[in-house]
Amino acid sequence: MLPATSKLCAAISYRHLRNMTGLRRQAAVAISQELSRLACRSPGPSTWIHQVRRRSSLLSSRLEENPFSEVEMSYIKQGEEALQKSLRILEDQDGWKTETVAGNGDKVLSKVLPDVGKVFRLEVVVDQPLDSVYGELVDNMEQMGDWNPNVQEVKILEKIGKDTVITHEKAAATPGNIVGPRDFVSVRCSKRRGSTCVLAGMSTTYGAMPEQDGFIRAENGPTCMVLRPLPGSPSRTRLTWLLSIDLKGWLPKTIINQVLSQTQVDFAKHLRQRLARTVPV
Repeated sequence: MLPATSKLCAAISYRHLRNMTGLRRQAAVAISQELSRLACRSPGPSTWIHQVRRRSSLLSSRLEENPFSEVEMSYIKQGEEALQKSLRILEDQDGWKTETVAGNGDKVLSKVLPDVGKVFRLEVVVDQPLDSVYGELVDNMEQMGDWNPNVQEVKILEKIGKDTVITHEKAAATPGNIVGPRDFVSVRCSKRRGSTCVLAGMSTTYGAMPEQDGFIRAENGPTCMVLRPLPGSPSRTRLTWLLSIDLKGWLPKTIINQVLSQTQVDFAKHLRQRLARTVPV
C-alpha cells in the first residue's frame, strides 16, 4: 500500500497533473485507508512517534491548493518544526533521569540536550477519555487560567487553518515572587493521527504583541503534549508532556529546575481536578 500511495502523491506534484481531480481523490482515499489500517494497531512508543512524524500535515497539504499567505505559511512551518523536533526528543529513550515521582505514579524526568538545554518530561495517566483531555487542552485553551494557578492568562491572537494558532500566555509569579511574571508568544500546532494526538509549540515573534510592561518575555520550545488512550483501558488517557523553557533573567539553575519540574506535577493535579468538575459522569 505504501509504495502505491507514494507514487500517487508523487504524480500529483507534477504541474501538468495537478488538475486531475480523479487522481487526487484516489491518492486521498489511499492515504486515508493506510492511516486507518495503522490506527487499528497497538504500537509501542517508538512506533507511534514514527507514524505521527511521517503523517504530518505535509501529506494533506499536497492534496489541496495553498490558501495561506507567505506569513501564515511561515507560522505553519514553525509549528510543524516544533512538532518534529519534540517527537525526535521523545523518541530517544536514552539519558533520561528521574526528577520527581509522586505518590500517584506521576513522574517527571529530565535530560540535557546540546542544542536545546535541559528538557523535562512528564508522564501521567488521566482517568478521562482522550477526547475530554484534548478538548480541555485545545478547544478550551483560553480557559486554562481559570483552573491552573500557574497560568494567569492564555489568549489566542490568530488562528491559521484548523491546526495552527498564535497565542500569548502570561505565567503567574511563583510563591514569594522567586520567579517573577513571565510571558510567552508561541505558535502552536495540534495534530490527530489515529488514536494519537500531539499538541506542539515553540516561541515565535508576532508584531501585534510586543514585550509587555511588568513581564519578562521568556522563550519555550520545542515543547509538546502527546495524548494516547491507555492500552486496554480506552476510557483513560496517557499524557506525555515535553517541556523546554528559557525563563530569561538572572535565575540560579537549581531554582529553575525545581520550578519547572514542580510546574509539571502541579499541572497534572489541576488538570485532573478540572476534568472531574467539567466532564459529565
